[in-house]
Amino acid sequence: MEDLKELINKVIHEESIIYAIFSGVRNKGEKTFNKVSIKKVIIQNEEKHQFEYFYDKNVEHKNLNNDETKAEIQKLIGTYFKQALINTLESDYHILVNKKGELKINRKKPTRKFEEASHNRKKKYILNEGELTPFLIELGIMTRDGKIVNSKYDKFKQINRYLELVSDCIPYLDKNKTIRIIDFGCGKAYLTFALYDYLVLKMGYNVEIVGLDLKENVIEFCSNLAKKLCFDDLRFEQGDIKGFEQFKNVDMVISLHACNTATDEALAKAVNWGANVILAVPCCQHEFLKKIKNEKMISMMKFGIIKEKIASLLTDSVRANVLEIMGYRTQVLEFIDMEHTPKNIMIRAFFEDTHDVKKVVKQYKEFKSEWQVNPYIEEAFGESLTSRLN
Repeated sequence: MEDLKELINKVIHEESIIYAIFSGVRNKGEKTFNKVSIKKVIIQNEEKHQFEYFYDKNVEHKNLNNDETKAEIQKLIGTYFKQALINTLESDYHILVNKKGELKINRKKPTRKFEEASHNRKKKYILNEGELTPFLIELGIMTRDGKIVNSKYDKFKQINRYLELVSDCIPYLDKNKTIRIIDFGCGKAYLTFALYDYLVLKMGYNVEIVGLDLKENVIEFCSNLAKKLCFDDLRFEQGDIKGFEQFKNVDMVISLHACNTATDEALAKAVNWGANVILAVPCCQHEFLKKIKNEKMISMMKFGIIKEKIASLLTDSVRANVLEIMGYRTQVLEFIDMEHTPKNIMIRAFFEDTHDVKKVVKQYKEFKSEWQVNPYIEEAFGESLTSRLN
């Protein structure tokens, strides 16, 4: 593969790679990404290469420097794909790999020009400034001439980030039926209104969304606004997560900033309903702070603020692993930048029930033993989880 190494060095350092796409999976029995693309981006005045990994039902991204990019291209061509097309400022390269792993490289004149994809410039969102959006106007985020209110710009970015995360869930929602969605602890419902606007007005889905919150004045405000906006299939009800018993099945469950073990209750409800999609952003995680013990980590845990952060990460790790045990493909993602809020971890899970959970169960039990903890989430899930752990 010396020819490949030389080519990679050339397209990165001499000719400046603009775009590339890798396709034709060699081993179709191996469950991995189907194709990968690369484009050059500028992030905080530093040149990077953004990799997009296309799976059956979602896309993942990585921004890599030159050395990381070289290693990743080597791996993609050397291991995963039969062909690649690489565009540089000076040439187009078409790479073919035969069954023996031998390379054939064809070079042609360049067909692309570099258009700076800077992450520092104004970003194109799902919701955009200048495009009149009634719910944003009514919530005081956008003015009636389409401008974002300066003090609400962080909220505007949060809403768009949320919709980006929701957009990856679309393949798991059946457009041929009415999709039932529950939003636990919806609060003033910025994101609930955004979800309805996106799924119904932009994507054309039929939905039934229920926003649930404990505060009577919040429910009254949101209900009135839903009527004003003519969001006919969005309603708000007063109540808590544990006591909500109206539905026997739900397609998507959302729980944003539910305090302490309320997140566990929401996850248990979602799984017992057979929800295809779960989005949870936990908050105020006190349970493990009182429970965890680990003599090996005493040098860290003797400091209160560090113990609190450890407890929070361990709590979300348990939740993510429990969802995997229950048959969900689970991701732990950054919801919004840390500069806006420290509560920025989202647990996103899709029901697939295709993977072997024995390894996850073993790891989960070892974790409990190491930290000497019996999580409340097991009580919340009850027999449905216990039967899988035994």
